[in-house]
Amino acid sequence: MRIAFIGGGVMAEAIIQALLHKEIVTPSELVVSDISTVRCSYLGHKHGIIALQDNIRAIDGAAVIILAIQPRSLAEVMSELNGQIQSQQLILSIVAATPIAVIQKGLSHCSVVRAMPNMPAQIGEGVTVWAAATEVDESEKESVHSILGSLGKEFFVPDERYIEMSTAVSGSGPAYVFLFIEALMDAALRIGLPHDLCKELVLHTVKGSVSLLQQTGSHPAELRHRVTSPGGVTAEGLRQLEEDGIRAIIQRAVTSAYNKVMTVASGER
Repeated sequence: MRIAFIGGGVMAEAIIQALLHKEIVTPSELVVSDISTVRCSYLGHKHGIIALQDNIRAIDGAAVIILAIQPRSLAEVMSELNGQIQSQQLILSIVAATPIAVIQKGLSHCSVVRAMPNMPAQIGEGVTVWAAATEVDESEKESVHSILGSLGKEFFVPDERYIEMSTAVSGSGPAYVFLFIEALMDAALRIGLPHDLCKELVLHTVKGSVSLLQQTGSHPAELRHRVTSPGGVTAEGLRQLEEDGIRAIIQRAVTSAYNKVMTVASGER
């Protein structure tokens, strides 16, 4: 399966690495086009793939064309590719906050899939939510399953609006988690724990807690109750978090992010 990447940024490279690591394709089946000569040279040498500065040449013969560019570059790229894409080629767009209909119109092409991978996809631990135009057939969806599955967990949704919602949760979510980890480390330092110990304690606490949730299948509230003794240390910490409105803060953050992505998706950039 020949795959062409339009744009060779961080997420494009993450997909390239994952596809090669999982042996879904060989280096000879991958081609990337990027405006930067430095980036092309780097990708070509590091991964042994074809790297060009010519979008039209890059898509020639590709079964899947992955749009991995910034939204600000999309209009120019679509204008260049419009009329150059063959009917049997599948477009997989990871362009942020850009609906399928916009891609279809800009490329005059019906077979379009839209996906939102998140940052941990860079190490194969990502989560990707994706939707497909009605014109995308089952064999094409299977190809998308393989590509996005190489990045971690992938979830097909029948309604594209769930991608906007997932952007505010799993797309932005790593930043929320990093902020929580940073705050917990700062708090540990403030009460006197050494810096190196703070980092290890916090990271393993977060990692272990997530693993316990996954392996037990329990609801977070159930495990929280198990670790919270009445009148104890944990109960006091939780009381302060609830008093300061941690739930409302998280809900407002996700809602604000969702409202922002909806604004961008509607064209009000």
